[in-house]
Amino acid sequence: MKNQKTVTKIDRRSFLRSTAAAGAGLAFSPMVLGQAGGAKADDINVALLGAGAQGQVLMNACRNIPGVRFKAVCDIWTAYNQKRVSRMLTAYRQEHNTYVDYQEMLSKEKDLQAVIVATPDFWHSEHAVACMKAGLHVYCEKEMSNTLEGAKKMVEAAKETGKLLQIGHQRRSNPRYRHAYDKLLTGAKMLGTITCINGQWNRSKAACEDLGAPKNAEIDQPTLEKYGFKTMQQFRNWRWYKGLGGGPIVDLGSHQIDIYSWYLGANPKAVIASGGIDYWKGHDWYDNVMVIYEYQIGDRTVRAFYQTITSNSSNGYYETFMGDEGTLEISEASGRGKIYREAGVPAENWEKWVKMGFVKEPDKKEEPAKPAGDAVLDVRESPKPPSYDIPVTLEGKPYHQPHLENFFDAIRGKAKLNCPAEIGYETAVTVLKVNEAVAADKKLEFKPEEFKV
Repeated sequence: MKNQKTVTKIDRRSFLRSTAAAGAGLAFSPMVLGQAGGAKADDINVALLGAGAQGQVLMNACRNIPGVRFKAVCDIWTAYNQKRVSRMLTAYRQEHNTYVDYQEMLSKEKDLQAVIVATPDFWHSEHAVACMKAGLHVYCEKEMSNTLEGAKKMVEAAKETGKLLQIGHQRRSNPRYRHAYDKLLTGAKMLGTITCINGQWNRSKAACEDLGAPKNAEIDQPTLEKYGFKTMQQFRNWRWYKGLGGGPIVDLGSHQIDIYSWYLGANPKAVIASGGIDYWKGHDWYDNVMVIYEYQIGDRTVRAFYQTITSNSSNGYYETFMGDEGTLEISEASGRGKIYREAGVPAENWEKWVKMGFVKEPDKKEEPAKPAGDAVLDVRESPKPPSYDIPVTLEGKPYHQPHLENFFDAIRGKAKLNCPAEIGYETAVTVLKVNEAVAADKKLEFKPEEFKV
């Protein structure tokens, strides 16, 4: 295939890239993962189902969460994923068992309370449902499922079993995002009336090349086929293939589109999208996608644009919420968390929010608007609005840690889930519709009942 690199080089680089993106490497803290002494009353015994790069990222994010004890690891790639994770847990005195088949794990492991599901999207439904029916709480990576049928089964299983199901839209637990929602948008209403949203996640060519596998570590063909993969190449790059994943709009866009609906407090009424296999030939899913959602908020329409491209990383990833009194620019990436005051909004109106710690002092004095001079038309050059930093960060935590903390706190009865099954389902409906809209080449309408199970 185009742009296939040598297997060893790709695998190592790509793995390091994926873990670095989580805010930290795989340096586990022995004080947490290797807890000295006996188990405590509120310890939670956890299994990791899917020990690939994302599974390892999630396990890494648990490193500073007290009382989380990994007791089992399940992955079909025994020569690499399973071996790597098992070696890490052993080094930090985490006694655990390893499995290839999840059903065997569920039948033999009798002291588990929770499972982290980080398998490919097309396995999420079967794995999550089986774990909940086995009496376990589940943290499942997004996308909830690659099909709405699968996602519905997950919601139904959570209702039937009474078990917790947290979907991995981790921005819903990010303290910066929660501060922006609670304080800036709904508390102070610093944006005024939101009129438009923009967002993107652009990745470079280097970050999107097909993953290979280390030499002499391939999965045998019967095992690949048993678990739904035609080739090792497909196993390593499942996100690009229909029936397995949903392409970049699902893998990347899902995180941010989820925030659109959260901050607006509504699901979209329509979507139109354009996309194609423009660069990465040989894949099933679109590598460049541009989307416009329409939200009905009271008597007005809010349009929300989103794009993801996979051949250029310009401006990275962020979301921008524009209102008639201010603009919020926010991102999971550090250094991108500002709110801009629109011209015409007196500075003193925001001074109280500065004093209350909602935002920091503006970075510079406001510039007056420039007059039109002798111009025939009444046009003015708008000054750059003053910006205020958001005073909340992750404080060095990996991106996923607050969301996992919320999950384990909910198990202990100390919190409610920030992204339960019902919310995850609504996001799945919103995002999976994009690929349908691209294929249909026309605007598609959402019906309110589509978001309910």
